[in-house]
Amino acid sequence: MTDTALRQQIIDACRDLSARGLIPGTAGNISARVPGGMIITPSGIPYGDLAPEMLALMPLDGTGAHEGPCNPSSEWRFHHDILAARPEDQAIVHTHSPHATALSMTRQPLPPAHYMIAAFGGADVRCADYALFGTQALSEAALRALDSRTACLLSNHGTITTGETLAKAIWRAEELETLAQQYLLSLSGGGPVLLSEAQIAEAMDAFKSYGPKT
Repeated sequence: MTDTALRQQIIDACRDLSARGLIPGTAGNISARVPGGMIITPSGIPYGDLAPEMLALMPLDGTGAHEGPCNPSSEWRFHHDILAARPEDQAIVHTHSPHATALSMTRQPLPPAHYMIAAFGGADVRCADYALFGTQALSEAALRALDSRTACLLSNHGTITTGETLAKAIWRAEELETLAQQYLLSLSGGGPVLLSEAQIAEAMDAFKSYGPKT
């Protein structure tokens, strides 16, 4: 995929997630690994106004330097730190999707209430400790919550999903919002019956070949 095509794919994903309510306004961002660094959406620009050249190119050297006419997302730090620490990850999606964000406000993890939790690498999706947006403290909290996982909640904030491809990171963002909605609905009926460790392990094995490949 060319650099321009990847940039357009990121823009298209932002517009689609926004249209479906997973990224309200400009309250979300997407990054993808490229040789020598990452491409990330800019700060505060409506997705309908984005053009490929407006996305920022940033090295993975921690300096915050960027190439492009627009400043990178205010959340560039955790995108940078996740990609720098986890070579298996090729893309990061950050959303403020309504149900997952509502769950993050309770500062509770998403438990194994449905076998689809296996899509995130374990028996739960952890909720990272609260820290101010855009800070190193938030980045460090997210990395802890993502240990052995491909998603986390950010306390009183939103979500992060990672992917071996951009399509996988987007798919996980969608699945996380759906599971959070289903879990919150189940609480009104007395709460879910949680799956056992053995049942989650079985589902995780089945998930090794599940989901989008590109």
